[in-house]
Amino acid sequence: METIAELVGVSKRFGAVEALREVDLEVHPGELLALLGPNGAGKTTAMSLLLGLRRPDRGRARLFGRDPRDPSARRYVGATPQDTGFPQTLTVGEVVELVRAHYPDPLPRAEVLARFGLVHLERRQTGGLSGGEKRRLAVALAFVGNPRLVVLDEPTTGLDVESRRALWQAVRAYVHDGGTVLLTTHYLEEAEALATRVSVLHQGRVIADGSVDEIKGRVGLKRVRFQAPVVPELPGVAKVERAHNGVTLYTADADQVVRALVRSDVPFQDLEVLPVSLEEAFLVLTGGAA
Repeated sequence: METIAELVGVSKRFGAVEALREVDLEVHPGELLALLGPNGAGKTTAMSLLLGLRRPDRGRARLFGRDPRDPSARRYVGATPQDTGFPQTLTVGEVVELVRAHYPDPLPRAEVLARFGLVHLERRQTGGLSGGEKRRLAVALAFVGNPRLVVLDEPTTGLDVESRRALWQAVRAYVHDGGTVLLTTHYLEEAEALATRVSVLHQGRVIADGSVDEIKGRVGLKRVRFQAPVVPELPGVAKVERAHNGVTLYTADADQVVRALVRSDVPFQDLEVLPVSLEEAFLVLTGGAA
C-alpha cells in the first residue's frame, strides 16, 4: 500500500529518556490517522521526525518517499504544532497571505477565512485575538497551502464546543476531497468521531493499530447498562459503575451477564448492550495512563 509518510524502526532519545523505541508508523493517502497516547508517550516526537524537525537516532523517516528535511518534500505538508506564535501587529488576513506565499498552489484567502470562521477577524491584529481565535488561525494556516498532508498536534486545545465541531467539519471536508491527516489529540471522542485509523503509542512503542472498531475490539469488553435499585452478584463482570439508579457493567460475555441478570429476579429496565468507547479501550490498553 502506498504511504505518504512513514517511520521505519525509528528510535529517538533525549538524554536518559528514550522517547521512541523501534517505532514503525505509516500514513496512507486519504486517511485520517489519529496518533494517541498518554503524556510523554512520544507523539510529538514522532510528528517532529516526520516533519523533518528532528533526526532519528536509529531507523529512518520518509515523507513522500524522501528525507523529511528535504524542502521539496515539505512543500506538500501543512502543520499546526502545539505551540504557535504570530507577529502581533500583523492582521489575520496578512498572516494568511504571508503563509500562502510559500506554496505553489494555495487556497484562495477568502475560502480559508470562511472555512475556519475567520472572516470577521480578517482585519484584526493577531495581538488582539483571544486564545481560541489564535488556535483557529493556527489550524487554518495548516490548510492554506492546499497540502496533500496535514499534521495537527492537539488542534482543538482551548477551543469551545462550537469551534471544535466547526473544525471537525473542516477536517472531514478536507479528507473527503482526498486529503490526508495525521492528528494527535487528548480528546478521545474527537479521535472516535474523525479517525479512519488509530495508532496507540505507550512508553515510546506502538502498542495497537487499526480502525476505531478494531481498537475497541482489542480489549474484549462490552458494556451492559440498565436501571435497577440494586446490583446482584453476576458472573464475568470485570467492573461495575453506578450513577444514581443507573448501572454499567463491563464484561467479556454480555450474553452470560444478561441471562444471569434475568435469573436474579432483580427488577431492571432500559437494558442496553454497548461496545466500550474508544476512551475506555485506550485506558485499558495503556493501563489507565492519561
